[in-house]
Amino acid sequence: MNILVSGAGIAGLSTALDLGVRGHQVTVVERAGHLRINGSPIDVRGDAIGVTAEMGLLDAIRAKRVDMSERTRFVDREGTVIARVPYEEVNDSADDIEIPREDLTNILAAALPPNATIRFRESVAALTEDGDGVDVRFASGGSARFDLVVGADGLHSRVRKLVFGPESDYLRHLGLYVGITELNSEDFGDDDRGTMYNYPGHMAGITGYHDKVLGILLFRSEFIDYDYRDLDAQKRIVIDAFAGHEEWKIPRLLAAVDADPEFYFDSVSQIHLPTWHRGRVVLVGDAGYCAALLSGRGTSLALTGGLFLAEELERAGGDHTVAFDHYEKRQRPYVEFAQSTVDVGGAILAPATQEAITARNTRLRSLPAKSREPKGERA
Repeated sequence: MNILVSGAGIAGLSTALDLGVRGHQVTVVERAGHLRINGSPIDVRGDAIGVTAEMGLLDAIRAKRVDMSERTRFVDREGTVIARVPYEEVNDSADDIEIPREDLTNILAAALPPNATIRFRESVAALTEDGDGVDVRFASGGSARFDLVVGADGLHSRVRKLVFGPESDYLRHLGLYVGITELNSEDFGDDDRGTMYNYPGHMAGITGYHDKVLGILLFRSEFIDYDYRDLDAQKRIVIDAFAGHEEWKIPRLLAAVDADPEFYFDSVSQIHLPTWHRGRVVLVGDAGYCAALLSGRGTSLALTGGLFLAEELERAGGDHTVAFDHYEKRQRPYVEFAQSTVDVGGAILAPATQEAITARNTRLRSLPAKSREPKGERA
C-alpha cells in the first residue's frame, strides 16, 4: 500500500519503520526542516521495550541510556538539597530505559528501509477521501494520492483537525504549562544538573545528559489561548509566569528562554477521542491519544501504536477497516492506563501550595534510597 505519515517525531518514524519493513511504500512529511530532536529525555517502558526488540533496535537504545531522572533532587532558594527522588518514584521497573529524544529519533530514522522516505518542510493542507483512496494537498502546493493517511503529527495535529474537527473538542488541559530551553553548558556545572526549585505552583529546574544542559520551567495555570507557532508569545508567557522571582537561578533560566531560537513551550494536556480512525485516516501517538509528559509514557504509546497498526494491517491483508478496529482494541488499554497516571507527576513536580511542597519533601526524605547497576552508557 502507498501510505502517507504526517509527522517525523517518535510516533511517525516508528510507524513508518513498522510499515516499511512490511513492504508498504511510506512517505513521511515533516513541517520542520530537520528532525525534531529538542526536548528532555524520554522513557521506553513496559511492552514498548519488547517492541523495540522486535524492531531490532533494543541494543542500540540501551547503549544510549541515560540516568537523568534518577539523579533528580529538590533544592531550596539558596540551592541547598532538601529532598531526593528515589528511583522507584520515576520508574516502573529496572528495565525502563531513559534515552535522549535526539538519540531515539536518530536511531529510528537510520533504521528506515529504502521504501520509507522523509520529506522535510512539507505538511498536509487538505484531505479528500473518495472511498478508494485519499487525495492529499500539501502546504507546498503539490498533491498526491495515497491508500491510507496516518496522522502522527502530535498534540496539535493538523490531520486530526482536518478529519475530526477542532482541537478544543478533544483536548483536556491538566492545569500546567512547560517550557524547555537549552542552556550554555559552560555556565552551569555538574552540580546544577538534576536540581529543581519550587515555589507554589511553579518549578524551575536544570537537567542534562551527555554534553547538553537544559532548563525546565513548569507552572500551574488555567488554559491559555495562544498561537502555538508564535515563539515570541510563548516566551513572554513563561517569562511573565515567573516574573518577580529572583531566587535560585530563575533569572538566568529566563534569560536563556528569551535568547533561545528553538525554545519549546506547550500545555500539559491530553487528547481524548472516542475513536482514532475515520475512513482511510488513522491517528497514532499524541495526535490520537496524548497522555501528557506527566505520564512518562508518551514514547511507549507511540512505539506500541505504530507496531500494532502495522501488524493489524498485515493480518487483515490490507483491509484497513478491520485493521483499524483491531489496532484500537489492542492499543486502548495502554492509553487508558497511561492517561490515568498523571496526577502523581504533577503533585511531585509542581505542588500547588507551600504546605504541599513541604509535605512532598518530608515524604521523599522518609523513603529509603535505592539504586541499580547501569545497563548502558550513563550521562
